[in-house]
Amino acid sequence: MDGVTPQPAKDPPLRQTLTLAAVAAALLFSPAAQAQVSKAPADVRAGAYVADPNHSKITWSITHFGFSTYIGQFPGVMANLKLDPKAPAATTLDATIDTTKIGTLNPALDTHLKSADFLDVAKFPQATFKATSVKPTGDSTAEITGDLTLHGVTKPVTLQASFVQGGINPIDKKYSLGFQAKGVIKRSEFGVKAYVPNISDDVTLEIDAEFKAAS
Repeated sequence: MDGVTPQPAKDPPLRQTLTLAAVAAALLFSPAAQAQVSKAPADVRAGAYVADPNHSKITWSITHFGFSTYIGQFPGVMANLKLDPKAPAATTLDATIDTTKIGTLNPALDTHLKSADFLDVAKFPQATFKATSVKPTGDSTAEITGDLTLHGVTKPVTLQASFVQGGINPIDKKYSLGFQAKGVIKRSEFGVKAYVPNISDDVTLEIDAEFKAAS
């Protein structure tokens, strides 16, 4: 055609992006990548671990005058864990929660929760948890009892924990562990009594924690 050689059409940017995403997904979820993780606690590497604050959080919920359930979160939980699957009772765990980061997607409510009516974060900017007992309750579950310090008050709290999985994270290539835990506390026992019982005394906690091997 007039001596002009046709050039191959170039993939549009969107098609190139989708192709790269498909390749990445195939690599991440290939049998080889999946083989690097295990759902069995017995396969966990013994040693020290540090929580990844970008993937560790506490989700809490309360009832509001009995009409609805309100949910919020404490993101960026920091924690240290030391465990040996052959000696689960010897597990050590301590965590620190930044109460100033409480979030509900409602700025006005967040401000109120940080006030002296509730968490009083100006005086108590952190809450802590230190495990005192870890008792296996099943193949991948355990009961964790520890001392929770919140609003300047320390009380024992029991959590029901589940092992999620352990293995090499395909993104950062670090050996990682995942856990979930649930528990209920009475906020009045920690001196947070505003609007009880209209806003429930019981606070349900759901914890998601991702740990990275410390070395």
